[in-house]
Amino acid sequence: MKFGKRLKHQVRETPPGWQDKYLSYKDLKKLIRLISLAPSIVNVSADSGRSEARFIFVLDNEIEKFNLFFMEQEEEFIIRDSTKILQWGPAGTSPSEPDYVEEMGRIRREIVDFHGEMVLLKNYSIINYTGLAKILKKYDKRTGGLLRRHVIQNVLEQPFFMTDLISRLVRECELTIDAVFPVAPVPDGGIPVGDDGVFRNTVAALSNMREIRRRSSTHSQFSLPPLDLP
Repeated sequence: MKFGKRLKHQVRETPPGWQDKYLSYKDLKKLIRLISLAPSIVNVSADSGRSEARFIFVLDNEIEKFNLFFMEQEEEFIIRDSTKILQWGPAGTSPSEPDYVEEMGRIRREIVDFHGEMVLLKNYSIINYTGLAKILKKYDKRTGGLLRRHVIQNVLEQPFFMTDLISRLVRECELTIDAVFPVAPVPDGGIPVGDDGVFRNTVAALSNMREIRRRSSTHSQFSLPPLDLP
């Protein structure tokens, strides 16, 4: 599947509040096409400089969009992680067995949903980085420019690419789930997860991350770091 279609599919499987935060890949492709087809018979150098400046301006706005959204989500996850409290009963008393089962089920759903949302954010970082690398490759190929190396070096230092903290929170969440909620059979072939939408989106994100790595198995200076997935 071509990247444009993969991105479109990923956006469709993403929570509504996230959908306009991804790379405007199609718009950037159109801009590259317009730049490469623009007449440049007179004053080639000046024309080329203006076109490149325009492209960089649009690209910078996209990167800023990624950073703002990623940092907002990361901050929210940090707050949620720091305020997680397992309530075993009111005022420290032991709940009845039915109440205990219901409460533990609620807590498990919350933790699983929290884990899924963080996986989605990791995928958000990966797919936008991949899109930037691909669109820059197209730009250089169509215009004869040399933007890719410079822009990618800058992107590697951007907040949206820094996923170490989110990766740590994901691992901690998995350890909590394994320790407190060991895997058990689920009746009627059900799936022991939280919100169905979060679960479906998380599965799509994991599949997407693995596919991107599979298709980009050749190591280069533009390669993504090793994938750390459950």
